[in-house]
Amino acid sequence: MATKRMNILVYSGNGSTVESVRHCLYSLRRLLSPTYAVITVSGDAIIKEPWTASCACLVFPGGADLGYCRTLNGDGNRRISQYVERGGLYLGFCAGGYYGSKQCEFEVGNKEMEVVGNRELAFFPGTCRGCAFSGFVYHSEAGTRATRLRVSKTALTKGSVPDGFRSYYNGGGVFVDAPKFKDKGVEVVASFTEELDVDPGEGSASVVYCKVGDGAALLTSTHPEFSAVNLDPDIDIPGFDKVVNALKEDEQQRTDFLKACLLKLGLHVSQEQTAVPSLSRLHLSSAVTTDTVKLVEALRDIITMQEGEEYIRDENDVFHLEKPSTWSLSSIANALPGTVKNDREQEQEQEQGDVEDQDKIIDYDKVVKRLVIHDKDQPESKDTPYFNHQAFFSNLKHYESQSRGSDRTFGKNLLYGEVVTSTNTMLEKNTQILRRLPTGFTATATVQVAGRGRGTNVWVSPAGSLMFSTVIRHPMSLMPQAPVVFLQYLAALAIVEGIKTYDRGYERIPVRLKWPNDIFAADPSDHSGQTFVKIGGILVNSHYSTSEYLSVVGIGLNTTNASPTTSLNALFPPAPFTLEKLLARILTCFSALYARFVRTGFDKYFEDLYYKHWLHSEQIVTLEAEGGVRARIKGITTDWGLLRAEELGWEDRATGKVVTLQSDSNSFDFFKGLIKRKE
Repeated sequence: MATKRMNILVYSGNGSTVESVRHCLYSLRRLLSPTYAVITVSGDAIIKEPWTASCACLVFPGGADLGYCRTLNGDGNRRISQYVERGGLYLGFCAGGYYGSKQCEFEVGNKEMEVVGNRELAFFPGTCRGCAFSGFVYHSEAGTRATRLRVSKTALTKGSVPDGFRSYYNGGGVFVDAPKFKDKGVEVVASFTEELDVDPGEGSASVVYCKVGDGAALLTSTHPEFSAVNLDPDIDIPGFDKVVNALKEDEQQRTDFLKACLLKLGLHVSQEQTAVPSLSRLHLSSAVTTDTVKLVEALRDIITMQEGEEYIRDENDVFHLEKPSTWSLSSIANALPGTVKNDREQEQEQEQGDVEDQDKIIDYDKVVKRLVIHDKDQPESKDTPYFNHQAFFSNLKHYESQSRGSDRTFGKNLLYGEVVTSTNTMLEKNTQILRRLPTGFTATATVQVAGRGRGTNVWVSPAGSLMFSTVIRHPMSLMPQAPVVFLQYLAALAIVEGIKTYDRGYERIPVRLKWPNDIFAADPSDHSGQTFVKIGGILVNSHYSTSEYLSVVGIGLNTTNASPTTSLNALFPPAPFTLEKLLARILTCFSALYARFVRTGFDKYFEDLYYKHWLHSEQIVTLEAEGGVRARIKGITTDWGLLRAEELGWEDRATGKVVTLQSDSNSFDFFKGLIKRKE
């Protein structure tokens, strides 16, 4: 079986700088979304997690490459090298360029800063020598310049390729004698045009492309990923404002060059840049409007007043409470000519920025979230054009009427936002609010800009995905018979059952479960039915509070969007899925499954249902933590949800030894049949 490479992984571990990582995420997301998920990855994950099968490109940002060496020398670099040689891609900016070269020479002769040594990756088979220009100072803009590069249109043949442009420079090297390595698969992509302060050998290569086995690496000495819009010209460094202004003048050429480099690597680049989205208003409503009133009353003791306005200031976010009438009047007022905005509105605009004028990196945690309380009517479609509340609550009522269970709590209270940070973060990280929410309270969104995933994985959150998080208050008294660890299995079952009972004719939709909490579908492009791709993921965060576990179950499911893998609507359903109806169906299934679970635990009914939908029956895998022995998957334990595997010996005969594996301590690369221990 095969999987699609949908992740662009940006290293954010030891040696990287926060600013360089942010610039990478900003530029790459704008050019590669929604085809790819551009997310960060730690050094620990590179060494221990099964990231290679789904990684389209591994990116190393600016920083200090000695930190990279300390973390990744040995096992980490072996995995990176194997990944690239087997068809993967490596993109190294500045320090990432030094790190990807065979030899690093940095500030030779400077006792305080000198770094000289071999590097294990050696994608560029020569030396990266720096600093190309003197004056570099760690953690400062003092040595920066807008250096002019000459671009090779022989090396870059796709996209709109500029003759040259000015690029942000701060401490990078030159790839010495790069033209001499042509016979080893090296191409000079761009060169410095100014005289350098170190010996460049033949040529003055600032960007090189290196063929490595079946894969490739692209290494840069400058920062073509740095956009001038994210640089502060008012920094108290002489001449820095002129650097920023020069970079602004060449912003289009910089973007075109970066696009051409990504195309050179074989990545699919968006025709139009994806703008940095602004957060939208949040809308709180209920199936019965009086329930919204009760919910607000439950929050009353944490609501504060400021200048006549209501706020909730929690651990992660600040929420400004608005009534629909107030919101509508303010919207009309702001549309009138000559309207004077109050200080808070002006502050909000400064924080969030106008997309056209301030399309830059945004710290979403600092943005005040505006929460509209719908305590008299549900939101109208003109208020939430991408989510029809009437359709959702109507379908919720319809499915509940078909349910034999008496528990009908999931989804009756709903928080919706067109663009949010993360539904999981809004609930889990704001504990004052979380402690006051009822079981079944659900938050959903059209687009997430800071989605979270299990462990080091992040689920993609473009428009067209069904994204929601549901609160479950699980009493401690239920733990002996109904452990909280099974919530991830119940959520997975609710998704698959919700899809297959969406309506008549949907029971044949080819969706399956991957242990412990991923949703896979048969790849519609493979008519053999043997290839599966991930279309959904589940994240459960639980913490103990007094006599119960407060759990937030987050779910992401590709429904109508074709990228980055595939979606439910690509699986040839009888009629297209709609987000509102599917959310209602999954929530009613989840509600019924949870109601049964608290009565019976994970009994034979749940076992049979889980095995009916999972991918692993009798699958033979390799257990890395057990010395690489082979084992056959037999199921999961009904007490704590551990994966059971039967050890195999000669000719794959059972030895009688059974190994149990915990989901939080092991990662399962289904496509390689490899179970790795997390340390």
